[in-house]
Amino acid sequence: MVRLLEPHDQGELAFIKSLLDANRIRYFVQNEHFGSLYPGLPSVGCIVMVHDGDARRAELLIQMFLKNRLDRSDDEWGQVRPLR
Repeated sequence: MVRLLEPHDQGELAFIKSLLDANRIRYFVQNEHFGSLYPGLPSVGCIVMVHDGDARRAELLIQMFLKNRLDRSDDEWGQVRPLR
């Protein structure tokens, strides 16, 4: 297993897991449920680990995700557009 990244929060972790699942990339999240042992304490950082054979593909997916996230301003992420 190879270390891929440490997500910033649970929302980012959920998105990354979904992205890896959709692309059939084998992964393991170290410390994923550690915070649930002691509610109220700050959560220990999770680390997403991927199988050696999937590491390059996973890195490319994550780079695309991070690039898209950085290309958008906070205003764009926060805007709610009405459905028509």
